[in-house]
Amino acid sequence: MAEQEQVPRIGRNESTEERMDRNWMELIQELRVLQTGVQILGGFLLTLPFQSRFGELDDWQRGLYLFNVMVAALTTVLIVIPVSVHRRLFRRGLKATLVSSADAVTKWALGGVALLIVGSATLVFDFTAGRTAGIVAGGFIVLTLLLLVVGMPLRLYRQGMSNNGHTKEE
Repeated sequence: MAEQEQVPRIGRNESTEERMDRNWMELIQELRVLQTGVQILGGFLLTLPFQSRFGELDDWQRGLYLFNVMVAALTTVLIVIPVSVHRRLFRRGLKATLVSSADAVTKWALGGVALLIVGSATLVFDFTAGRTAGIVAGGFIVLTLLLLVVGMPLRLYRQGMSNNGHTKEE
């Protein structure tokens, strides 16, 4: 007997509510990953003033350190916002609004994490290997983040659109 030809599925067989629930759960998982990274980097930053060599920081390094602490704090706030909004909108029939706003906030939080990664690495390289090394390391990380965090998803999206020839809603 001839095997049936497998036709790839396009989309999912789910209701709008089911899709919103799935999207919400995916966002929450992504926020958990972000939260862990921010906690690790933020914790690292908060221990630095208690190190004996912290007093050796020059004005630029001290400013970069304080900038990084501020970015860590603000990024933490961004990561908490979707949970806070969920608490306020819970059982009010606004899941689509919740998912849409959490998506936007999560993108800002990703930007904060990227900035925190660059700033923290720049500070460490600057302090341990000199200003030039710090700037080069920070610049390299910026380029790498742009390539991987921005460029790769855009490339995959374009590739997927050209392969599928259609758009589909997540």
